[in-house]
Amino acid sequence: MQSRQTDLNQETCAAKAGISVRSARRLEQNGVATKTQRHWKTRTDPFAAVWEPELVPLLEKEPKLTGLTLWEYLDEHHPGDYPYELLRTLQRRVKHWRATQGPDNPVMFRQTVPPGRQGLSDFTHPRAAVTIAGQPLRHLIYQYRLAYSGWRCAHVVRGGESYSALAEGLQNALQKCGGTPTEHRTDSLSAAYVNQSQKKQLTQAYEGLCQHYGMTGTTNNPGLGHENGAVETAHGTLKHRLDQAIMLRGSADFATVAEYQALINRCIGRLNRYCVTRFAEEKKYLQLLPKYRFMDYSEISAKVTTSSTIDVKHGLYSVPSRLIGETLRIHLYHDKLIGFVGQTQVIELARVYPDNANKRARCIDYRHVIHALATKPQAFRFSNFRDELFPDDNYRQLWKIVDQKLPAKDACKWMVAVLRIAADHQCERELGRSLYRQAQADQLPTLKILQARYLQKKDRPELHTKQHDIADYDDLLTGGWVNPHPQGGAPCLSN
Repeated sequence: MQSRQTDLNQETCAAKAGISVRSARRLEQNGVATKTQRHWKTRTDPFAAVWEPELVPLLEKEPKLTGLTLWEYLDEHHPGDYPYELLRTLQRRVKHWRATQGPDNPVMFRQTVPPGRQGLSDFTHPRAAVTIAGQPLRHLIYQYRLAYSGWRCAHVVRGGESYSALAEGLQNALQKCGGTPTEHRTDSLSAAYVNQSQKKQLTQAYEGLCQHYGMTGTTNNPGLGHENGAVETAHGTLKHRLDQAIMLRGSADFATVAEYQALINRCIGRLNRYCVTRFAEEKKYLQLLPKYRFMDYSEISAKVTTSSTIDVKHGLYSVPSRLIGETLRIHLYHDKLIGFVGQTQVIELARVYPDNANKRARCIDYRHVIHALATKPQAFRFSNFRDELFPDDNYRQLWKIVDQKLPAKDACKWMVAVLRIAADHQCERELGRSLYRQAQADQLPTLKILQARYLQKKDRPELHTKQHDIADYDDLLTGGWVNPHPQGGAPCLSN
């Protein structure tokens, strides 16, 4: 129509518009048709018989029912009447009902938090299956984030959510941040306790932690993670970065937990580059850090049993046998425990967690009991934690070979002697590898050869003694060894 206004003929204008001459003539005579909105139905409603009497009451009772669930309900109660081809029609009907007659949806209110006002903490499960020296690492990642700038810090946490994990991660983050906000927000921390007593202890410890750093502690309502959204959304970006870094690295196996933590720190450092300006602005509003850290452990008591073990939080730990009968004061961290007798530290052990909540984990160090076991080596065979006494797999395989080749009594005595040598001479790795190779080659050394090789007598100073005459013992029995003092004083012993 625009081309016709430039004095071009109808054929040329039709060609330029890409339509036929006949269509061009019709448009020029009748004008462009306007589309009217249809207000009538073009086919019979297939759900007219069940929509109002059956489906609407179900939706009013439970608005979250999906179209698929309702179709399966109809297929069960009215078999053959509503084929699968009607599913999409039913889904559109349910969607329309929700928009016109359904309940109100929750509204998310975007927040703008002032600088220095709020910091948030949360725990999350990593996506990648991380291993340490080939062994699976059961852990969480604790993350702290400032609401205004988005600056963050992350920390590897052994076990589950606990006060010690929160306190250590939070204080590490505050030290790196260089200041504290006026408010600290977490989730309900319901995973950190199993009963009301533990909940009370956690609450008191957490309140003390916040008070020490001049923060007001707040929590979101249980089950409403979006109230902690400033850190919940940050988990996704961190885990994505971490997954990419592990794929680029080519392996999720690390030599130590510290190496794994270093990878997380690099990912966090890259993410923090995007908020350098806002973080520099927010640091001006942060409060100064106190001079000392707050207690980041929980304190319990444990009595050392006659087996030289203590039972702490579903974990059985061996301790030096000299502590048997003592009640230790334990500082329990998420990754270690430290024991005290009075004010003196006597042990520091790595914390272990059971794979099954109904079982106990074990942390047995053969050095703690090997000297006691050497006095009764036959107790080794049926010891409840015999397999945990072996330092590594070389010793386990060595025991299987020795137990087959030697009599039962000699096998226990030989194995206990080897463990004692490994403990006394601090050569467990080299000794284990060497003896295992010899055992495989059927060249197992005897106990006398091992004792001659390792248990050499140390040079002792020569002692000069005087042997008394046998007559002196007769004087001792008859009392002849008492002589009056030469000057009339007290009696003295005869030579």
